[in-house]
Amino acid sequence: MSKNLSFLSGRKGLENNLFDRIGQSSEETGTPSAEDLKKLADEFLVGDATTLGAATFYDFMKPENKGKEIYICNGSTCMCAGTQDSLKEELEKHVSPDKIGHMTCLGRCHENSAFQYKGSNYSNLSKSEIKELFSQSFRQKDRYKVGSLGQTILTNSTGDLKSYYSLLDKIFSLTPHEVLDEIKRSELKGRGGAGFPMGIKLDTCEKTVSDTKFIICNADEGDPGAYTDRYIMEERPHSLLLGMIITGYAVGAQWGVLYIRGEYPESTVIIEKAIKDLYDNGVLPLKNDKGFTYQFKIIKAQGAYICGEETALINSIEGQRPEVRIRPPFPAVEGLFNKPTIVNNVETLANTPYILTNGGEAFKAIGTDFSTGTKLVSLDSFFNNPGIYEVEMGTSMKIILDDLGGGFKENVKALHIGGPLGGLVPIEKAYEMTLDYETFKNNGFLLGHASIVSIPETFPLIKYLHHLFEFTSFESCGKCFPCRLGAKRGAELIDRSINSDYKIDPELFDDLLDTLEQGSLCALGGGLPLPVKNALQYFDNELNRYFESKQEA
Repeated sequence: MSKNLSFLSGRKGLENNLFDRIGQSSEETGTPSAEDLKKLADEFLVGDATTLGAATFYDFMKPENKGKEIYICNGSTCMCAGTQDSLKEELEKHVSPDKIGHMTCLGRCHENSAFQYKGSNYSNLSKSEIKELFSQSFRQKDRYKVGSLGQTILTNSTGDLKSYYSLLDKIFSLTPHEVLDEIKRSELKGRGGAGFPMGIKLDTCEKTVSDTKFIICNADEGDPGAYTDRYIMEERPHSLLLGMIITGYAVGAQWGVLYIRGEYPESTVIIEKAIKDLYDNGVLPLKNDKGFTYQFKIIKAQGAYICGEETALINSIEGQRPEVRIRPPFPAVEGLFNKPTIVNNVETLANTPYILTNGGEAFKAIGTDFSTGTKLVSLDSFFNNPGIYEVEMGTSMKIILDDLGGGFKENVKALHIGGPLGGLVPIEKAYEMTLDYETFKNNGFLLGHASIVSIPETFPLIKYLHHLFEFTSFESCGKCFPCRLGAKRGAELIDRSINSDYKIDPELFDDLLDTLEQGSLCALGGGLPLPVKNALQYFDNELNRYFESKQEA
C-alpha cells in the first residue's frame, strides 16, 4: 500500500472518485482505453501503472473480457448442481462463444443456471424463456422462500419509511458514546465471516481523532452459496441504510459508503432508489442540532472476490490495485484516504436499528452467551425449500436442514458452510451441531457467512478441492507468494492426480497447506487449508487413491 497514493486519491474526495471514474471509462467497450487511463492518472497525479494495474485486475474491466455480452456463473453451487454446461450450450444458440464470460457467483444459488445479461441477472430460465430474452429483454422476478424460527430481527418488515426513521429522534437524543455503549452491550459480532466484535471496532474508530471518518458497508458478498446480504439490500434496504447512519453517529463519521458487487446489479438499483426516497421524504440531507452530518456514496464494484477483504476493498475505492494491506495500522485507525474507517458487512450493519430500538441487552439475550442475536442462513438448490432463513444463534442444524430446508432433493455427503474458506462438514456431522461460532470452531469448522453449499454423493470430492484451489488462485490479489503461488501449485497437483497415474506426496501436500495457512497475509490464502483438511480428515476413503500411501511416502 502507498500512503501517498491514498492521499492523492482522497484529494478529490468521494464525489469525484478515481475507481468510479475508471469504471465509467469502461462502460462503452467493457475495458478502459490506454488513453483514458493516462488522462485519469494525470488528473489524479498518480502513475500510469496505478490506473492500468487497477483496471486490469477486475473481471468486468480486464482486456480479455472486452466485448463480453453474457457472464455465466461458475460458483460452487452451480458447479455442484451441474447446470452450467447445458446453459452455456443453450446461450451459444443466441450469442457467439467469444461473447460469453464468467462470474464467480451471482447469488442465484437457490435455483442455479445463473447468468448475467445486459446488466440483469437470470436463473433457471427455460429454453423458451431464454429465446424470449434475446428477442425482447425482460427482468426476472427472483424466486426464493424467506422464513424464520424464533425471534426475528432481519426479516421483519421495516414498514412506513417515516415511522421507521423516527428512530433517529431517539438516537440523536443520546450522545454518540451512549449509542456506542448500546452496540457494545449487544456483543454483536461481525456477520461477514470473521466474527469480530463490532463494538471493539467502533470504539477504536471513535477514539481516533480525525476531521473525517467513514463507514463502509462491505456489500461485496462474494462467497459462493451466499445471498443473505443480497436479500437485505433488495428486500430490507432501509434496515441497512439506517444501520449505517447509526454507526456513523456513534463514531462521528460523515460518510456512508456502500461498496456493492458488480454481480448484484439489482441490489445497486434498489439501494439507489432507497437513498432517493430518503431525500424525497426529508430524511436526507442529514444534519442534526449537534452538528452531525451524513451522506451516502454508492461504489459499484467491478468483480473481484478479494475485495471482500476490508483493506483490499479500501484500496479498490482509492483506485489502487485491490491488494491486501499489512496490519497494523487497522482501518479503524487508518483506512480510506488514510482516515479512520469502519468496514462492516451488510448483515452486521442491518442489526443495529433493532439494538437501538430494543437495547443492547435485548439483543444479547437472543442466541448463546458467545454468539448473540440471530443469523441469516442461505440454503441452496439441493434443499426442497431453498431460500433465506433467520434463526437464533444456537439453533440445531437438524432443524435448519430438515424443518426449515425440508431436507434434500437427493443424497448429499457434505455441506460446505461459510463460503469457500469455511468448513467442509460431513452430512452426519452437520446433524450433530448447532449454528453458532463456538460450536463450529470447537468441531474444527468455520461458520463464516453461514451459506450452505451442498455436495451430492455423485460429485467427486477431489474435483471440488481442485475447484477451491483454482478459485483461490484466480481470485488472489497476488501480493503474498504463499497465496499467489501456493494455490496454483495445489491446483496443479490435484489436476495431475486426476488426469494421470500421478499420486500426491502427502508430506509435500501438508507442507503446502501449512505454508498457505501460516504465511498468507489474509484469509483467502490462510483460510483455504481448512476445507481441504476437513475433506482429508473425513473423506480419506474417497481421496486416498489420489495420494501416495504412507508406505510409499
